[in-house]
Amino acid sequence: MDVLFYSFTVFLFAAVILLIEGVWLWWSSNHGKAAQRVARRLQVMSGGAGRSGERISILKQRRFSSNDALDRLLHGMPLLKRLDALLVQAGSKLTVDRFLGCSLASMLAALLVSARLPAPLPARFVLALLAFGLPWMLLRRARTRRLRRIEQQLPDAADFIARALRAGHSFTNVLQIVGNELPEPLSGEFRIAREEINYGVPMGEALHNMAARIPLTDLRYLIIAVLIQRESGGNLAEILGNISHIIRGRLKLAAQVRVLSAEGRMSAWILGLLPFGVALVLTIVNPKYVSMLWTDPSGIRLLWYAAGMILFGVVWLRRIIRIRI
Repeated sequence: MDVLFYSFTVFLFAAVILLIEGVWLWWSSNHGKAAQRVARRLQVMSGGAGRSGERISILKQRRFSSNDALDRLLHGMPLLKRLDALLVQAGSKLTVDRFLGCSLASMLAALLVSARLPAPLPARFVLALLAFGLPWMLLRRARTRRLRRIEQQLPDAADFIARALRAGHSFTNVLQIVGNELPEPLSGEFRIAREEINYGVPMGEALHNMAARIPLTDLRYLIIAVLIQRESGGNLAEILGNISHIIRGRLKLAAQVRVLSAEGRMSAWILGLLPFGVALVLTIVNPKYVSMLWTDPSGIRLLWYAAGMILFGVVWLRRIIRIRI
């Protein structure tokens, strides 16, 4: 008797739980926030009531912040759109608001540290600006490294696409194969293009979006060749093989140029950082001796002249050693 009673109790409890869960799933699938959002999107796209004349894009817009109000505010600033593009090109997972928060935190840390140093107010201001720009310099460096890796992967990708086309695959399937077989970061960009095409974006627009995310001349040549072949026809596999040969030759020449200009780049770094290093060491060893540069009017003028000459020299050396190919 006790066994039957306990079994009935357990089954009754399970039935009530399943009933509650079933009611909740039905309510959320028909009247929940997700269902309402899908219904509104379908109503707008079908041209029904509620359509305000805006152009609905199937591409998800990148958010600048997790907060809706802050996201709308940041989207209204054109400069931050360039920052977001820089984050995308660098492959960073940071959003715009978090990156700005890191920059401000770096500037505040520099202000707190400089407040304990025997330095004048202009020097503290310059130090704070340098600290604020440090995340930007690191981001640009990460962008340069990522684009350089992608550039080195482009010849192999062009050969891979050419072989796949010769094997009889369509170009859309080739994009998926490249996204699965090639290493990162280039494979991720091909996967994004493939997903955009699957969502209904025209192939030309998806390839143009990839060129916008990866501002490399070699990749644009490859995309232009694909688009021209789709319009006028031709042997795309042979064209991609020639492009691969050209890219490899250009990369080889660029490597030789970097080797020949390595001495000039190292000289620019040493000459640019040496004055600051010497000034920091003298400030730590003998602050009274260096304090004449910002306590005396003649010393302040000398500092401004030195800063201008250093800036001119760095810019001049950069223009000399930077050779575009």
